[in-house]
Amino acid sequence: MFDFLQRTLDGLLEAGPYAVMGLGLTLSFAVLRRLNLAYGAGALLAAYIGSWLHTRLGVPVLGVWVGVIVSTVIIGMYVEFVCFSNTNNAFQSMQRSRTVIAGVDEREVTALAASFALWMQLEQLAVNLQPNHLHPFPDLASTGVWAIGSLTLRPDRLTVFILTAVMVMLLALWLERSAVGLGLRAVADEPAAAHLCGMKVSNLHRIGFALSCAICGLASCAVLSIDGQVTPMFGMWVLLKGLTAALLGGLGSIRGVLWGAAVLGITESHAQAAWGAIGRDAATWTLLLLALLFQARKSKTLSLGMSHE
Repeated sequence: MFDFLQRTLDGLLEAGPYAVMGLGLTLSFAVLRRLNLAYGAGALLAAYIGSWLHTRLGVPVLGVWVGVIVSTVIIGMYVEFVCFSNTNNAFQSMQRSRTVIAGVDEREVTALAASFALWMQLEQLAVNLQPNHLHPFPDLASTGVWAIGSLTLRPDRLTVFILTAVMVMLLALWLERSAVGLGLRAVADEPAAAHLCGMKVSNLHRIGFALSCAICGLASCAVLSIDGQVTPMFGMWVLLKGLTAALLGGLGSIRGVLWGAAVLGITESHAQAAWGAIGRDAATWTLLLLALLFQARKSKTLSLGMSHE
């Protein structure tokens, strides 16, 4: 029983990094209704830039964090310009008859393919910037553990989990109550109506995309500061864990990403205890597949309901 509780607690604390990675993807989807496959690659390139600043120029921790966040936003805006600038949802419903082929919006397919191509480009840029496999990152990991009765936990991971929960709640409240947040929700739900009401849809898209990238940069700093290093696999890790947590929580649900991350972290922890590292990876891919199947079934049900109406 003790081992079960300890594994559950460890998995729950893993939800902090997973949730903050998924938060940027969730916000991007909630605002743009687009999945950015270059999300993890952008985080990787920005992390490599941060490592380069730390090792080559001796930039202090705060400067490295600022550099990573700013780099992530700049890279993200480049991705937005190349992939999504021609997919303005404000006109999508009015032009759908000309752009839908076999039930699929050709602009969505093009944007998805373009983001995949940029994933490869950004990843290659990162590898060329620093060819080695392991690269140091400012290490802020705790060297001790806290004990709660017979249970133990790492204070650094607890801190990330608490900060993530606070960030999720504050972002949800901001979207629900601020003028800009309400504008972003209006653009996401009814882009054509928002455009006709005089809202600057393109500017709101950029604000939402930049915010999601800034969150991704902050998440990268928090995770890498615990690990103390960055490898070429970091980009894939960010996309896989973030997308799985976002899908489990209901893609587009800000508060849901925290619950999705908790399910992912706890499931992985128990799978690793039972079957090792292979079992942990298998659990992640299984959850991702199930979440994708559920989302596909949900979308099909909504489409059938709309066609009957």
